[in-house]
Amino acid sequence: MSAPSPPSVGDRRADVAVVGAGIVGLAVARVLSLRHPRLRIVVLDKETGIARHQTGRSSGVIHSGVYYAPGSMKARLCVQGAAALRVYCDERAIPYTICGKVIVATEATEVPRLEELHRRGTENGAPGLELIGPERLRELEPHAAGVRALHVPGTGIVDYGLVAQGLADDVAAAGGELLLGYEVEEIVEREGTGIHLSCSAGEVTARNAVFCAGVYSDRLARLGGGAVDPQIVPFRGDYYVLRPEARHLANALVYPVPDPSFPFLGIHTTLRMDGSMWLGPNAVLALGRESYRRHQVRPGDLVETVRTPGFRRLARKHLRMGLGEMARDYSRHLFVAAARKLLPELEAGDVVPGAAGIRAQALLSDGTLVDDFVLERRPGIVYVRNAPSPGATSSLMIGEAITDLADEAFGL
Repeated sequence: MSAPSPPSVGDRRADVAVVGAGIVGLAVARVLSLRHPRLRIVVLDKETGIARHQTGRSSGVIHSGVYYAPGSMKARLCVQGAAALRVYCDERAIPYTICGKVIVATEATEVPRLEELHRRGTENGAPGLELIGPERLRELEPHAAGVRALHVPGTGIVDYGLVAQGLADDVAAAGGELLLGYEVEEIVEREGTGIHLSCSAGEVTARNAVFCAGVYSDRLARLGGGAVDPQIVPFRGDYYVLRPEARHLANALVYPVPDPSFPFLGIHTTLRMDGSMWLGPNAVLALGRESYRRHQVRPGDLVETVRTPGFRRLARKHLRMGLGEMARDYSRHLFVAAARKLLPELEAGDVVPGAAGIRAQALLSDGTLVDDFVLERRPGIVYVRNAPSPGATSSLMIGEAITDLADEAFGL
C-alpha cells in the first residue's frame, strides 16, 4: 500500500476523494477508512449537510430482498445489507422497527406474479416468507382487501438520515474529513499528480476518487471520462400522509403486486419511525434533477432528459402508464382511488399532502431500464452508476463491494 499524501497549503490533498455524502458515499468512505487507516480520506458534497437528497427523502424501508432477480447484485447485497444494517443500528443505538409487510394480490390475475415474488424471495434468502389467504391477511391488516398475499415478516423501517449521520461520525472518528459545499465542476487527471477536482469552494487533488453522485452520477462520470451509458432520468415520487383519524386503516406496510415491466412498486402504505403512515409514491418524470415540486422546472435538466434517446424510447413504450401516473399526480381523488384497491375504506379526505423524493433511474440508450446496481472502474477511479432502491438497505454491503473494487483499481 502506498504511503498517504501529506496535507498541503492551498488546495486540499487526499489519497482518496469520495464524491457524494449520501448513505452510499458515506458507507464507502467508512469502509475505506477502516481498511486503510493510514490513508487520507475526504468526502465531498455540494450541499451544506449530508444526506440531503435520495437518502434523506427515502421511504425509510429496510427491504428484505423479495423483488430482485436471483443472482443479481441487488438480491445478494439487499439480503446481506439488511442483516448488516440491523447489526449496525444495534451497535449505534439507532432505533428501527421490524414491522413486516404484505404484498397483496387484489385479483386472481395477479396471483402468478405474487407466487413468482415468493419464489424469488425464497431463492434470495429473504427470511420467513409465507403465501397467505384472505383470512390471515385480515389478521395482519384488517382493512386491506385481497385474494392472496405474500407476508414478508423481515421487512423493517428506520430513519436513514440517522444511519447516514452515524456513518459520517465513523468517517470523522477514523480521521476522514467531510468537505461540504464542494460541488465538483471539473475533473482533470494529470499524470504524476493525480485527479484534480475543481469545486465551487476550491480545488481538491486526490490520488484516487470514488463517485457516488446519485442523480448526477452520469454527468460526473462523463466529466471524468466514464462510459456514456447508463444515463440518469429523474422520476419524482409524491407521498400523502394519512390523517390521524384514518391511521387505523393500515398497521404497517401494505404493497400491491408490482408490474414487472416497470421499476416502481406502486402506491402503498409506509409506516414511519415517528408513527405516521405515508401513502404513495407515484412515479412521474421530474422536471429537473432536484425538482421536488410539481411545477419546479429546471430547463437545462428537462431538455437533457427529453433529448436522451433512451428516454424517448421508454416514453413511447410506457405512454399509457405514464399518462396514468401524471393524472394521479394532479388529482388526489385518482391517487386515492388507486390506493383504494388495497384499502377499500380509504377516502380522499383521509389524506393530506406529504413529502416528495426523486429516484435516479438509470437508462440505457435503447430504452432499457437498468435493473441492478452498476459499478464502473478504471485505474484510479470508481463510478457508482446506479444504486437506487434498495440502495439504502444495501448501503453497508455496497460500501464493501465498492471498496473491493477500489482496492484493485487503486492498488491499495
